[in-house]
Amino acid sequence: MTAQTFTKTTEISAVSPPRSRRTLGNRVDGQRRLWNGVAVIAIVVLVFPIYWMINTALSENENLFTRTPRFFPFPISLDSFAGILVDDGFWSALGMSAGVTSVVVIVAVLFGFFAAIAVSRFRFRGGGFIILLVLIVQMIPTEALFISQFRMLDGWSLLNSVGGLSILYVGAIVPFTVWLLRGFIHGIPPELEEAAMVDGCSRFGAFIRVTLPLLGPGIVTASVFSFLQAWNEYTLALVVMTKPGNATLPLWLQTFSSDLSATDWAGIMAGATLISVPVVILFLIVQGRLGAGMMAGAVKG
Repeated sequence: MTAQTFTKTTEISAVSPPRSRRTLGNRVDGQRRLWNGVAVIAIVVLVFPIYWMINTALSENENLFTRTPRFFPFPISLDSFAGILVDDGFWSALGMSAGVTSVVVIVAVLFGFFAAIAVSRFRFRGGGFIILLVLIVQMIPTEALFISQFRMLDGWSLLNSVGGLSILYVGAIVPFTVWLLRGFIHGIPPELEEAAMVDGCSRFGAFIRVTLPLLGPGIVTASVFSFLQAWNEYTLALVVMTKPGNATLPLWLQTFSSDLSATDWAGIMAGATLISVPVVILFLIVQGRLGAGMMAGAVKG
């Protein structure tokens, strides 16, 4: 072998990657394609019910009972949405749900916020028991409390009222809100408040100026959780709101039917679509802070 041939062979070996490296790269690419395919399938599975809900809402009733499913709503019909918007029951249920949800979000977040501060920043006898009690309360099935909750509200004359249903929702949501915000507060070092107090701030001023802004993502996350629980809850409302005129949106959606006493699937799906609109708008508004809050809550506390 001449020196020139040996030099060219050496250069080719130096430039060409080893076979094991190419094999490893192909394996990594194959795994990436596999996981990408799994992700696409998961997204399709999650999005398809929403798509089918909108598809059904935009379809005519006679097209819903054909043997061959229609994946595209042609011709598009808005009759179901028009029928809901002129229904007084929808607006009454919307007002009831909006009132209950507003009260629950404000009260649950405030109570959970102050309780989380107490168990996170102060040392007192029984603090550990309170945290344990919060966990135990979350383990109790909601259905096991229906009878006692109904009798309690009946004794207070709070059945079929915004206040009565809000009390039950707040009691169910506050334990998780305390646990959630406790994780965020634990992730903020107390030394930051102490440094602000050294600079002349009072304890309350240090908390307002230093700690509270850092708790923004946690408060947003707790508010969204409270909103979703109160807006979509069905079983407690079914027990407490016994009068048709005092139904929340999930209860009103259950009773939505056509004049022939048959299930109006297009109307139900149109109502479900309208109920979902405030949730979508809320997520679009707070998606940035909500993502940061969920990531922070996953690693703190």
